[in-house]
Amino acid sequence: MMSTTVGTFEAQTRFTTLLDLVELGEEVIITRNGRPVARLLAFSHGKARDARQSAIRRISDAAEDLSLGGIGWRDHRDAGRKY
Repeated sequence: MMSTTVGTFEAQTRFTTLLDLVELGEEVIITRNGRPVARLLAFSHGKARDARQSAIRRISDAAEDLSLGGIGWRDHRDAGRKY
């Protein structure tokens, strides 16, 4: 990922241009007195949430086929429960 560093005054005067760079995948670091204080990144539209849901679905599907000694995991789980 490419990165651009600008001071606070330049960030104020070129904000729209900096947003265009971020939309193209570039990271913008804003400095004050030469020290980094902020970072502009493209907004993620739920990619992390979708990835989590996909992982949960894959794990659940795989768990359906698991067995321990020919006995399903649910049977093992339920064997220790008191009714």
